[in-house]
Amino acid sequence: MIQKKICILGSYAVGKTSLVRQFVHSIFSETYLSTLGVTIEKKTVAIDGEEVALVIWDVAGEEDDFQIPMTYVRGAAGYLLLVDGTRPATLEAALDIRERVQQALGPIPHVILLNKADLPDAWALGEGTPEPLQDQPWPVFQTSAKTGAHVEEAFHALAEAALRGR
Repeated sequence: MIQKKICILGSYAVGKTSLVRQFVHSIFSETYLSTLGVTIEKKTVAIDGEEVALVIWDVAGEEDDFQIPMTYVRGAAGYLLLVDGTRPATLEAALDIRERVQQALGPIPHVILLNKADLPDAWALGEGTPEPLQDQPWPVFQTSAKTGAHVEEAFHALAEAALRGR
């Protein structure tokens, strides 16, 4: 079995921990869980008939006084970059994180998730893919950690890209 380290990155309160819990355990809780440092989960998926163990590093969210240490991302085969669709500033923050990861570690497969798609009345990113993400080579998914919408697809897309990058 192949094992791949996957990191979950983004600003605070974008739904990283909830997304991981939905993917790994198929559960959602309204209770906010703030991650301190990193929490590690594991789930095995099948990619093209091959079992891949995803070791998922749920990294604490960035805040004004805290940046994600690149040492947490080092060794990752890929990462999911979360944006809160109800908070447009988290898109700019995510693109900044992406740039820092690329500068520190080079090009690593990644997928961008526009999370909280289950909140249409609060959605603030407009229809479709936001302009800064258009014409980019990386996949973009609208997800909901609450309903599970497109969560499996996003993780599988990243697992496929990580497997190709062996």
